[in-house]
Amino acid sequence: MKIKKEIINYISIIVLMLVSLSCSDSFVDVKPESENSENFFNSSEDYERALLAAYDPLQSTYLNVMLGEIASDNTLAGGESATDVPGIQEIDDMIHTPVNAQLRDIWGWMYGGVNRANFIMEFQDNLDFSGKTEVLAQTRFLRAYYYFELVKWFGDVPLAVDKRILFGEETSLDRTPKAQVYIQIESDLQFAADNLPVTQTQAGRVTKGAAQALLGKVYLFQDKFSEAATILEQVIAGPYDLVGDYSTLFENDNENNIESVFEIQYTDEEGAGFGCLQCSEGNVAVGFNGIRNYDGPIFESGFSFNVPTQEVFDEFEDGDGRLETAILDINAWSDSNGSTFVTGFEHTGYYNRKYISRQGDANTGDQNLTNPNNYRAIRFADVLLMSAEAYARGGLGDGTAREYLNRVRTRAGLADVTISGTNLIDAIYHERRVELVGEGHHFFDLVRTGRALQEIDGFVAGKHEIFPIPSIEIELAGNIWSQNPGY
Repeated sequence: MKIKKEIINYISIIVLMLVSLSCSDSFVDVKPESENSENFFNSSEDYERALLAAYDPLQSTYLNVMLGEIASDNTLAGGESATDVPGIQEIDDMIHTPVNAQLRDIWGWMYGGVNRANFIMEFQDNLDFSGKTEVLAQTRFLRAYYYFELVKWFGDVPLAVDKRILFGEETSLDRTPKAQVYIQIESDLQFAADNLPVTQTQAGRVTKGAAQALLGKVYLFQDKFSEAATILEQVIAGPYDLVGDYSTLFENDNENNIESVFEIQYTDEEGAGFGCLQCSEGNVAVGFNGIRNYDGPIFESGFSFNVPTQEVFDEFEDGDGRLETAILDINAWSDSNGSTFVTGFEHTGYYNRKYISRQGDANTGDQNLTNPNNYRAIRFADVLLMSAEAYARGGLGDGTAREYLNRVRTRAGLADVTISGTNLIDAIYHERRVELVGEGHHFFDLVRTGRALQEIDGFVAGKHEIFPIPSIEIELAGNIWSQNPGY
């Protein structure tokens, strides 16, 4: 049974958010006298239920993924019109402000995840039981994951460790330099890597390899190339490998496969509505990415957001077997099978085929918000390319960098590269873009490698590397936090 099914059963126990996790908290139906957090952890089952609730905000990272593409030069906002979800349109145009609703969602939802993890850590000494160390290891991985998202998006952020931030306490908690937050993230991930099993019996649970891979990515974001190469080598040693047929990689019947180092679980078993998007147990981004008013085989209709650009389509080399799996040419598709659709705003003719509405799910209402497509958060191909980059940029060995790069290219049906130095680094950047297109990484790759100014229209150096702290959060903190530069 997938972890996402258990989350549905247990989510109602948690009433401990730092900030509101939703437009409406009506999904939390508890009686305060029986849910006193101070008296909650009295059995191993209580820790397990709290852990499942700490996993749950992972599903709200659909927004992080979608905006990670739209903020880059990979995709345009799309949608129905220029006013369809203004916050998304603003991020696409690099005119976002501190009152952007989607940025506040990311802030609130990620801090909700942090607080759920810290709830467990705050009471970690209440009880000893078999398996407790692994529960704490999973918890610390999740806390690291949420904090990493916060640092990527906002830079310096308030840091709370092993204690929930309760209402009112935010007025005495300042923003912490991101270098210090990274130290905590690294500590959490090293503990997780040291105490998690290589494999799990339940799909969606984090493993040793997931912790090592995320730690390698955290090192790479800080240009710690030697540390990144060392830890990523441990992931490359196994048990992961590339799926032989790339065209099957993102299908719902091939989830949690050998290439999946960490995968966020979604289900179509529970419906959702626009009043609380993050309450959905389905992958909301999939419906947003869907073809507008589509009628035909294989796919289902959606909202035509996050449409790939001609530029990223052209980035694929001739003969690259990944292109048709990554990007759907809707005009060619329609001509071949007689399907129909309506063009949306900023229509490019392309759709994100990796994460797009497909036929065959339960169509639980609202069906566009409850798609069961899992998000492959860390793939083995990503690990190989991160390691290749660490070796090349760190001067640790172009030969190893080429080896890992060429493993990915061979799967795509492309010839090996034999280049070195700067040309090799550029080839790795190119490969990351086409291999991982549609998966939410490209904006942050451009920023961390100093290429965003040259690649993203409207990008302002010294400002757009990070996003503004939501103004309402600064006000709630008593205006003790400074805003990010330029906002």
